[in-house]
Amino acid sequence: MSQKLDHRPQKSGRISLDEQGAEQGLAQLVLTVIELLRQLVERQALRRVDGGTLTEEEIERLGIALMNLEVKMDELKEIFDLDDDDLNIDLGPLGNLL
Repeated sequence: MSQKLDHRPQKSGRISLDEQGAEQGLAQLVLTVIELLRQLVERQALRRVDGGTLTEEEIERLGIALMNLEVKMDELKEIFDLDDDDLNIDLGPLGNLL
C-alpha cells in the first residue's frame, strides 16, 4: 500500500475574507486617501492666504470648512477605531505617506 503524502485541501474557488477585517481595511484606505487630500487642500489654502488672493470672508469660510472636515475625520476615525498612525501608510523605500 502506498500512501500519498501530498495532500492538499480542496479548493472552492472563493476567497475567504473576514467581513470585519475587510470593512476595517477598506475604511482605513478610504480615510487615508481623504486625510491626504485634506492635507493637500489645507496647504493650498494656506498658500492662497499667504499670497493675499482671498478676501477676509473667503478666508473665514475656508477656515470653517477645514475645521468641519477635521471634526468629521475625527468622528470617522472613532467609528472605525482608527488613529492618525493607522492612516500613515508605510510606502517602503518612499517612507510614510503622511
